[in-house]
Order: sequence, then structure tokens, then C-alpha cells
Amino acid sequence: MSNHYETLGVPRDASQEDIKRAYRRLARKLHPDVAGPGKAEEFKAVNEAYAVLSDEESRRMYDLGGDDALHGSGMPSGFGAFSDIFESFFGGVRTGPAPRGRRGQDALVSLSLELEDVVFGAEKEISHTLPVECPTCHGSCAAPGTEPVACRECGGTGSVQRVANSILGQMVTQTVCPACRGHGTVIVTPCSECAGEGRVRATRNVTVRVPAGVEDGMRIRLSGQGEAGVEGGGPGDLFVEVRVKEDRVFQRDGDDLVCEIEVPMTASALGCSLDVETFDGRRTIDVEPGTDSGHVISLKGLGVGRLNRPGRGDLKVVVEVKTPSKVDDAQRALLQQLAKLRGEELPAARVVQHSSSFFSKLRERIRS
Repeated sequence: MSNHYETLGVPRDASQEDIKRAYRRLARKLHPDVAGPGKAEEFKAVNEAYAVLSDEESRRMYDLGGDDALHGSGMPSGFGAFSDIFESFFGGVRTGPAPRGRRGQDALVSLSLELEDVVFGAEKEISHTLPVECPTCHGSCAAPGTEPVACRECGGTGSVQRVANSILGQMVTQTVCPACRGHGTVIVTPCSECAGEGRVRATRNVTVRVPAGVEDGMRIRLSGQGEAGVEGGGPGDLFVEVRVKEDRVFQRDGDDLVCEIEVPMTASALGCSLDVETFDGRRTIDVEPGTDSGHVISLKGLGVGRLNRPGRGDLKVVVEVKTPSKVDDAQRALLQQLAKLRGEELPAARVVQHSSSFFSKLRERIRS
């Protein structure tokens, strides 16, 4: 009886990764294209050993009873009979071969964006590493020039019948074929590039269309761009999580943008026109005479693009009146003359009543 562990040169407690690594090393060494036809039998034995030990269920059965267990004669009689009865009553019967492919898992990557990307929307290219379809076997799992063959144990049906004695009498049960795991076919010569998995890890570039108006933490779904499926199964989806960087000038408030400009005390008193840089280029705003700190000037349609809706929000320009902290003698004399003309030489404090929203805004300004 062949010893699959000795064939691959690994101990019986070897991990799946150790088994895969040993198989790849031997497959490259013994492949007929490299070693010639004289090593064909050894190459076939290595493939058969890997086919058994790479699957947890077939490996478990092999460990219990060797090669005979894989053909239905080495399973402990008590456990086998009970298992067959259980499968018969609770849906263990198959009506045909089971497909090999299993859908790939979804993948998640992070994408860093500037605020301007959110305002207008953008196309970004991301690079990430994940399992992709094997370029050698194209997901078939079989070495080039070969293909899966019908299982000799079940004749390609994916299931076998057994006669079991139970407390209910003799029963004929139908179970999953242990040799092909219910697939109906066996890959005799697995692809050496992917070790019969149908996929390999590779770095791939993907273009992501970022719609205007996305918010920090949102995820964009790219259907079919996730991990390739095992044994030719369909791919999963790729989810791109958006992370928006803080901007040094603008802050976002829903669909609006907010920025602050400093205006000299004299300009706020007399009024002026100022140029402001926006994401849409330079715009001119008019500061009316007597404008106070906290006054908001709105520029329509210069805010953030609305997500899945037409139009954009506004740009809110908050005026901050800058009072000089240091003045020379000439400036002080002029200010004193202005105070005298306005009757403000000895001003009296006047408490101003405001709504609760004013105090809320005031607290925010103090904390910031």
C-alpha cells in the first residue's frame, strides 16, 4: 500500500501549507516537460498523494484506513452504518454530481480621497493583492493538456450506494462518493502553478469611479472584482471603503462647504470687495459696510455635488473681522478721534439677548 506522506516527503502531522509547498516542489522537479518521460510514474504518484492529502475529508479517511478507506472498505463499521442512516433520513442523498467551483470571498480595500474628489467625483486606480484565476489552467485546476476524468468509484455520478444493517433491518443508502467528494470527476494531474486550486495570488489594478457627494466611511461595491473562486468558482465582490482627508481651507457641512476669511476692521466698517479661491477657481465677494464677525456670505452652487442627485450645495464664507492688537501713535490718535466723533469715548456695556442657537454657535467657536 502506498504511503502518500512518504511520497510527498512530509510527516503525518504536516500542515496543509507544508503539503502544498512539498507538492509544488516535487511537481516542478518531476514534471515530464522537465524530468522527461522516465519520471511520469513518480509524477503521477505525487499528484495522487496531493489529491488525497490536500482535502481535509479525504485526508481524514486516509488516516483512518489508508487507501481502502477512500474506496469505501476501510471505514469503521459502526460509524459508517449510523452515518449512512442519518444521511438517508436527513437529506444526505445526492441527485447528481456536485459542482466543483466555490464562489470567492468578498474583498475590502481602503481608498484615500481629497475633498476636491468628493466635490466633483473622480476616477481612481487602486492596486491590491488577492487570489485571481490561475493563468496556466484558467481555473480548471488541471494541468495544461489534461482534464478531469470520470471517477472510477462512482462512475461519474458523484454518489455511491451501500448496504447497511440497522435496527430497522437491511437498508440501501446513497452517500457522497469519498473518492471524488461528490464531483463525479477526479483531477489526476493537477495544475502545478496553482496546486490544483484554480487560483493564485497576484497584484491587480482596478479603476474605481467615485461619485460626487460620497462621505467618509462609505463603501463602493465593484461586482465580480473580489477574490477568484476556488476550483473555477465565480468571483466575489470588491468593496472600496472611502476615507476623505481633512482639507486645510474648507470643511464639509452636508452638501455645503464652509470656509473663513479674515477682513480688516476698517474694511468691514467701510465695505470692500475681496477675491476668494474656491474649488471652481477665483470668485469675488462683496463685504457690505458694517459687516460683523460671524456674518455668512453664500456662493450658490459652489459646494459639494449631491450624491445620486443633480446639483451642488453652496459655499458658505464666514467673515472674521480682524481687530489690530498693536497700533502706533498716529493710528491711536485717529482711532481716538473716531471714537470721539461717534460718542464712544466712554462706551457703556450693553447685554444683548440672543436665541439658544446663538449660544450653541458661540460654544462651537470657543471650542474650535
